[in-house]
Amino acid sequence: MALQASTGLRTAMLGNSGLSEQLNLGFIKIYSGAPPATADAAVTGTLLCTISNNATATGLTFDAAASGTLPKKASEVWKGVNAASGTAGYFRFVAVGDTGALSTTQARLQGTVATAAADLNLSSVNLTSGADQTIDAANFTLPTY
Repeated sequence: MALQASTGLRTAMLGNSGLSEQLNLGFIKIYSGAPPATADAAVTGTLLCTISNNATATGLTFDAAASGTLPKKASEVWKGVNAASGTAGYFRFVAVGDTGALSTTQARLQGTVATAAADLNLSSVNLTSGADQTIDAANFTLPTY
């Protein structure tokens, strides 16, 4: 599965708002199981971890985009503490206040999780409750045609 943008995110990006503005101060939520069919659908599986700025209530931000890529802010530590044990299957990068319910207005990115060749690569997909989970590098790139 390729990275999926929700209807709400695509609509905002085609209007007056970019990806960084829509997801600024948002969170990456990692779930067990197979991803829902679309980023608009309600979440499935167990929420294993919420990634924030250094495992605090503060959301994630980005450095300036360059060459078609939006990188994570270099000065931030993207980290969470695993809330449950399980095998990571997919993630959602969500805006503040997203409950995970069915929505065509919420700004979301959804993708697969694996140790290689996924939308989000982790050192291990086997997450253990109470352990720290970090994302050391993140670059969001729009496709070329």
